[in-house]
Amino acid sequence: MKAIVFDGTVNKLVDGVTVRDPGPGEVQVRIVASGLCQSDLSVVNGKIPFPTPVILGHEGAGIVEAVGPGVSTPAVGDHVVLSTLATCGQCAACTSGRPTMCRESFGNRDTPFELDGSPIHNYAALSTFAERIVVKAGQAVPIPKDIPLSTACLIGCAVLTGAGAVLNRARVNPGESVVVIGAGGIGLNVIQAARVAGAATIVAIDTNPVKESKTSLFGATHFIDATAGDTIAAVRELTDGGADHVFDCVGGEAITSQAMEMLDWGGQLIMLGVAGPEATLSVPAGSFYMDRSVLGCRYGSSRPGADIPKYVDLYRSGRLLLDELVTRTYELEDFESLMDDARNGKLDRGVLLMPS
Repeated sequence: MKAIVFDGTVNKLVDGVTVRDPGPGEVQVRIVASGLCQSDLSVVNGKIPFPTPVILGHEGAGIVEAVGPGVSTPAVGDHVVLSTLATCGQCAACTSGRPTMCRESFGNRDTPFELDGSPIHNYAALSTFAERIVVKAGQAVPIPKDIPLSTACLIGCAVLTGAGAVLNRARVNPGESVVVIGAGGIGLNVIQAARVAGAATIVAIDTNPVKESKTSLFGATHFIDATAGDTIAAVRELTDGGADHVFDCVGGEAITSQAMEMLDWGGQLIMLGVAGPEATLSVPAGSFYMDRSVLGCRYGSSRPGADIPKYVDLYRSGRLLLDELVTRTYELEDFESLMDDARNGKLDRGVLLMPS
């Protein structure tokens, strides 16, 4: 089969990659579509250290082709959205409904792929830049077959992370104020989830003023060009002194320090952007005296088995925008163009379509 293999220096389209058969509790999925996420780019540019060779990609959807022993759901032929959470299902975190805290689901670095007898790592327990993958059954969540897989794939990361941060982690309430720093794929989902939650004021901040119209479409009530003027002062004016929730979808020490200054008393900063491994957070202790808080958020604090069907229902009702997230689709042979467009800020989300 074909796959995009990152050798530590470049991504190469390779034919002849094999993937092992599904074992007990596993399924094989034929990938139909996969979004490119900033985390994939972060491995390529070294921001996220990862062993190579590796097949990247962790935002995918496809069709189940085979199931291993003991699997009843999903079934062969099911259309599925894939989750990165290869959870054990037995630990205290799993049994209490907090699968993102399962340690079995973090740092999965299996080598289910081979090329000419040499092993290839998976990424985020998935590797959706391959035509076929093997995952735990719980990672493949069935969806109705009338939902386009080319947009449903985005639920697997951008939506679960962005919308989950609002609805599961921050738990934004109706009438509250929300600031979103970074209007990429994650940020747009934070914006639209804040709209769904009933936030009264939703301020989008980005360095690219062209994104204003897209943030408005997804639900932002205001847009701030981060390159023009005093961003903190602008936020305070729009939120009557400070925001109830600030979502940092970019990462980086300078941005995070500014985000703290945008909070109202009792406000909370939710960290979604991936900082480099050496990055530190330096915040004046006085920032916390008025009940301000900083919250980490892994994968939107999601419960994929429950959240993916919920987001599909919101999409069907017109309340959650998915088609509008896709800026452009690419064939497998055009992967480098997809990467270049993403690096140059041309995409909300680019989607890689696999050969049928």
